[in-house]
Amino acid sequence: MNYVPGDLRDQLAHVGYDVVQAGLVCGSGGNLSARIPDEDAVWVTASGSWLDRLSRTTFVPVRTTDGTPASIGSLPPPRIEPSSELPLHLALYRARPDVNAVVHLHPQTALLLDALGEHIRIVTTDHAFYLRRISTVPFRLPGGTELAALTAAMAADGTDCLVLSRHGCVVLGDSVEIAHKRARNLEEAARLTYQALAAGRLENLRDCPEEFLDRLQGSTAVTV
Repeated sequence: MNYVPGDLRDQLAHVGYDVVQAGLVCGSGGNLSARIPDEDAVWVTASGSWLDRLSRTTFVPVRTTDGTPASIGSLPPPRIEPSSELPLHLALYRARPDVNAVVHLHPQTALLLDALGEHIRIVTTDHAFYLRRISTVPFRLPGGTELAALTAAMAADGTDCLVLSRHGCVVLGDSVEIAHKRARNLEEAARLTYQALAAGRLENLRDCPEEFLDRLQGSTAVTV
């Protein structure tokens, strides 16, 4: 295990720095959260936070059930506001009890393909393992309950990677690390898809071999 140990806020701060460096988001154009163990609450990035400058003080604890500020341990609820996409995060946690981390970003290649009306291809075994399938959520205004409810409904079947049309993406995981890996693989799959499109060879871009996909069905034994 070589991922960031300890506090979930430190892990989320690592995600924020990495995804900005990788070009998956610009500045404060995204938000992150993680379910707090043994609490009816999640840590979520504060409104307007630059994702490559996160610290423990830039996360807000919020109750999963009603979205109100939460007290964690002896700490009083903070006075900073959570991300405007809080409804999206909470709706996903309510719909998916197995999810412990939500990463919402604005990856450029994935969004460009969406604008061009092209879906992201599952090209490699890593893409198949981490992404499994990718759904596209029709456009709804950012920050609203309509977007939150629609996205949660589409994720309820176990889909962990969703493109929010003309907006961004949201990836889910049972840990911060898995959500992080899914975000990275989603944009890599999008870049390969776009490169094939730009080369005029998209029709020749083959999906991951079916024999590997068959092994993934109902199995967690495959390692990549």
